[in-house]
Amino acid sequence: MPVTIADIDDAAARIAEYVHVTPVMRSNAFGLPLQFKLEHTQVTGSFKARGAFNSVLTADLPPAGIVAASGGNHGAAVAHAATSLGHDAHIYVPEFAGPAKIDVIRQTGANLHVVEGAYADAAAAAKAHQERTGAIDIHPFDAPATLAGQGTCFKEWDAQGCDADTIIIAIGGGGLIGGAMSWFKGRNIIGVESETTNSMHAALQHGPETDIEVSGICANALGAKRIGRLAYDLAKKNDLQTLLLTDEAIANAQKLLWQNLRQLVEPAGAAALAAITSGAYKPSKNEKVAVLLCGANPAPIPI
Repeated sequence: MPVTIADIDDAAARIAEYVHVTPVMRSNAFGLPLQFKLEHTQVTGSFKARGAFNSVLTADLPPAGIVAASGGNHGAAVAHAATSLGHDAHIYVPEFAGPAKIDVIRQTGANLHVVEGAYADAAAAAKAHQERTGAIDIHPFDAPATLAGQGTCFKEWDAQGCDADTIIIAIGGGGLIGGAMSWFKGRNIIGVESETTNSMHAALQHGPETDIEVSGICANALGAKRIGRLAYDLAKKNDLQTLLLTDEAIANAQKLLWQNLRQLVEPAGAAALAAITSGAYKPSKNEKVAVLLCGANPAPIPI
């Protein structure tokens, strides 16, 4: 079932007391007028809190509680949502999630399991826990409750005066951009992926069951092996345009955000802006462009 405007409205009312209304900004600091939504200032440092709270609040939770596998931000969001609402949660993350994201999860008080290997190893450990205990899995992106939760970001931005013709958004598994496509009608949405976390681009070329090999600086945030089917179907319906950027272009945008706006984000959080700063997307004259900054749990970076 597609996620509707009503689903997003309901999610916004449901999660309102648990998440921040994140600020917006307009700036010419990058050579053209841009509108920003500072979603990296959200609870636990990413938009993921929206989908996590909506998922937990609408789930029929078993006595064993909640389990999730994550590259970091989803795990932090689920851990925070679960513990805030008084539920037991077990969060499985790979070592490459990095110290910042692991520390956020640890601070929530949830049961943290750091797994050797890649995300697939963490996911396998989480699945084994689910089968052993009966805990419910909160999916990071391919679930209606997740998309509706992430869609509340764009409902909120609309209410804050977003009048952009084009909105640029990073793509991981598809929950965030799926929420955007579910809310915005008649707006040009552009998805940004790194060359080595390109699950949407690969699926649009080769079909929805295409798997990719994940690597690079965005792997622990945008590194879905396969795009979510809900987001894929929306992308096909809306003829979504995707851009592939190098790790170098994304790292440069991350540094420019700090230098020009004093906004500290992880590489994935800067991916959307990198479409502009790298020249991969060149707006037409008088085109109004908006950029979503989506995650703020970086490893230490040289500035």
